[in-house]
Amino acid sequence: MSSTAKTKQVTEFGDFQTPHNLARNACDLLAKSGFQPTTIIEPTCGLGNFLLAALEQFPSFSKAIGVDISPVYVKDVNSLIESRRDKERIEIIESDFFKTDWLGVLLDLPEPLLVIGNPPWVTNANLSVLKSANVPEKSNFQKHSGFDAMTGKSNFDISEWMLIQVMHWLNNRNAVMAMLCKTAVARKLLKYAWKNDLSLSDSSIYRLDASLHFGASVDACFFICRFSPFARKPHCQVYDSFDSEITQTIAYRDNELVASLQLFERWQHLRGDNNKWRSGIKHDCSKVMELIREGDKYRNGFGELVELETDFIYPMLKSSDIANGSATVPKRWMLVTQKSVRDDTSQIASKAPKTWGYLQKYAHLLDKRGSSIYKNRPEFSVFGVGDYSFSPWKIAISGFYKKLCFKTVGKYENKPIVLDDTSYFIPCKTQEEAKRIAKLLNSPIAKEFFEARIFWDAKRPITIDILRQLDLEKLDLLYYGAVTTSSHSQ
Repeated sequence: MSSTAKTKQVTEFGDFQTPHNLARNACDLLAKSGFQPTTIIEPTCGLGNFLLAALEQFPSFSKAIGVDISPVYVKDVNSLIESRRDKERIEIIESDFFKTDWLGVLLDLPEPLLVIGNPPWVTNANLSVLKSANVPEKSNFQKHSGFDAMTGKSNFDISEWMLIQVMHWLNNRNAVMAMLCKTAVARKLLKYAWKNDLSLSDSSIYRLDASLHFGASVDACFFICRFSPFARKPHCQVYDSFDSEITQTIAYRDNELVASLQLFERWQHLRGDNNKWRSGIKHDCSKVMELIREGDKYRNGFGELVELETDFIYPMLKSSDIANGSATVPKRWMLVTQKSVRDDTSQIASKAPKTWGYLQKYAHLLDKRGSSIYKNRPEFSVFGVGDYSFSPWKIAISGFYKKLCFKTVGKYENKPIVLDDTSYFIPCKTQEEAKRIAKLLNSPIAKEFFEARIFWDAKRPITIDILRQLDLEKLDLLYYGAVTTSSHSQ
């Protein structure tokens, strides 16, 4: 296969072939657990490394099936099978996963079943860009709606969709699903299985060094799910490697995935519905809307130095500024066209004609913003903007960085500081209010409450949904009450 063809294969099909040693070690791990399959299936077998490793580890199998969309791979695997003594028990099929009648294939196969493999590491958004046909039929299987669907939560890994199908094949059967996948995908699958009451009797995640095995910068794992018609277990043990001790127990509690069951149970009484948290301003055009001040002018992302009125220009902090501690002197300024999402932006023309001219110059870029949140809204609209965006004080945190550190943000040059949309904040009226809330959020109690819910290997580990779960009034009563009691006892 040429390098160009190989690049396309990796990009479009998420084609990361499993190294022989990794496949053998994974199958050895399964065998040590005591599982002995009668039927072995690899639904996207590629070069067959996983399938062949399973055949060697479990020689007493009755039937083995490998399926792949690539005729080249099917031919290669068949040539490897041809010399085997057990070849009559092995079938290699050329077929598209998304068009295969899997329930028909599995109908009369003897149990226990082992479905093993390494499904594609690619998202539906990637494939849409490539105009690839290698995708499942469109369906809202994640049940996203409204703003979540519009702003990206509807994007998903193809392997997530595929492995949900596998889970349904195996539900209420004596079977194991053992797959290499992104760690984030494994967690989504666990949540799906527990939420939908699938017959998951045991599960475990073994972390892998994807850069070592695949040259890919992604958190990956070997994910094992045991199915049984007789048991349900809403826990999953996490290991840092194939030979490590348990490092974490993931669980499903109150319709949410929990990163630490121990911490969750310790502080669950502090859970509430804290709607004070807000997201920063979303504009999706940083080269136009984010500026660096030079004297009395501003330089945009194209290097152009422009003269603008100050009416719609605000000092800003990015997520990285908050995470890295530079939350006092802003380096950038943001052009904010509205005070609320309902504001008519045409008023800018009379209030700030230079700013309006600047926006008109770059209208072709602002009009091309892909998110559907800008459709049917005033020209040059932004999102996530309201009175709270311009509060004089804020308690802020970055959603991207792997640290629980809440920063106090005040005014700059007598203007409120605005935040970008990868930041979250609580608006405050006074400095005293901001300091009190910051002390609460940076307390050991709050840290443990959030640690119970945060998966640090996620792309955006800290989310507004997690932050909103901590009831600040309950924490205030507990924290300051505990401090007062402690000081009196001394």
